[in-house]
Amino acid sequence: MIPTIEWKNGRVFMIDQRKLPFDEVYIEHSGYKDVADSIKKMVIRGAPAIGVAAAMGVALGISRMEDDEKKPGTIFNEIVRVLGETRPTAVNLFWALEEMKKVFNIFQKDIRILKQKILEKALEIKNNDEKTNRDIGRVGEVVLNNGDTILTHCNAGSLATAGYGTALGVIRSAKSSGKNISVVAGETRPFLQGARLTVWEMQKENIPVTLITDNMAGYLMSKGSVDLVLVGADRIALNGDAANKIGTYSIAVLSKFHNIPFYVAAPLSTIDIGSASGNDIPIEERDGNEVRNFHGAQITPSNTKVYNPTFDTTPFELITGIITEKGIIRTDPEKKIKNMLKKNILTNFRNKKNSIDEIIK
Repeated sequence: MIPTIEWKNGRVFMIDQRKLPFDEVYIEHSGYKDVADSIKKMVIRGAPAIGVAAAMGVALGISRMEDDEKKPGTIFNEIVRVLGETRPTAVNLFWALEEMKKVFNIFQKDIRILKQKILEKALEIKNNDEKTNRDIGRVGEVVLNNGDTILTHCNAGSLATAGYGTALGVIRSAKSSGKNISVVAGETRPFLQGARLTVWEMQKENIPVTLITDNMAGYLMSKGSVDLVLVGADRIALNGDAANKIGTYSIAVLSKFHNIPFYVAAPLSTIDIGSASGNDIPIEERDGNEVRNFHGAQITPSNTKVYNPTFDTTPFELITGIITEKGIIRTDPEKKIKNMLKKNILTNFRNKKNSIDEIIK
C-alpha cells in the first residue's frame, strides 16, 4: 500500500490523489495553510485521511511558532479555524482538531514541550487510524462469503485513510483469510474516485475488480450479479443515519428493493453524537465546474446551472449493519453507539492513564 500522508523532516507529504491513477506524485507541505489548501482541493480526501491531515496541519503550524510566543492561543485558534473551514461534512476533521485542542490546553505554557506533544499526538492519530482500519477489517470480513461479488461506491481504501482502508479494508481482510472476493466499483461521478482510486487499489493487490458507471448498479442487482454492498462514511449520526459520497443513498434504496445486504464500514471517530439524525449532518456543495467538465474536458455549456452536493445521507433503516472496530451495529443504533463510545473512553483511560476529565471533555 502506498502511503497516503507522511511526516518527514518537519514537512507533510501527501500523494496527490487528483493525479491518480496515471501519476504517483507527492506534494510537500511546509505550513498549515498549505495543508488546508490540499484538503479543500481534494489532494487528500476520505474522512479518516482528512482527520490525519488536519492533525498534521496543526503540528506544522505549532512547529513554526516562536519558543517565546506570548499569545499562543491566538495563533492556535487561527490554525484550527483555517483547517476547520475546509470540508464541512467529514466529521473526522473536527474530531482530530478537538484531540489537538486537548493537547494544546495542557502544554500551551511551554512552547518547546507543546511542539513535541502536538507532533506526537498527530503521529498517534495517524498510527491509530491504520490499526483501527485493520480492526474494522477483522470485524467485518465475517459478513463476506467465499465467492461474493461486492459492490462499492467511491473510495474507502488506503487512500481515504492513513492506511488499509475501511470498506476496502474489510475486503482486504476477507482476501487475507482465504476468501475469493471480487469487486464491482461504481465510477463515482463527478470526481471519479471509484474509477480512478478504488480500481487502482484493487488492481495493485490483484483483487478482481470490474468498473461500472453509476447508473448501472440497479441493472446488475436485477441480474443477481451483486451479493453485498459495502461503503464507507464521512459522518454517522447518533441514530445510525450515514452520510457518504453522493449516490450512496440511491444504491441503498436499490439494495433494499433487491434484498441485498448493505453495510457501512467506518471507525467510531466518524460517529457524530452531536447529530441526532441525518437531517443534522451538513452536506458540502462543491464548484459546478466539477460537473461541467469531465477529466479536464468541458462537456456542457459553461453557463449551465449545476447543483453539486458532494454527499447524501442514507437512513439507518436501509443499512444492514455499521461495521466499526468494536463490532457491527445491526439494531438499536443509538444505544449501541453510546455503549461502544463509552467502552472506548474507558479503554483509553486504562491504557493512557490520563485523567478521566481529560478523556471525556
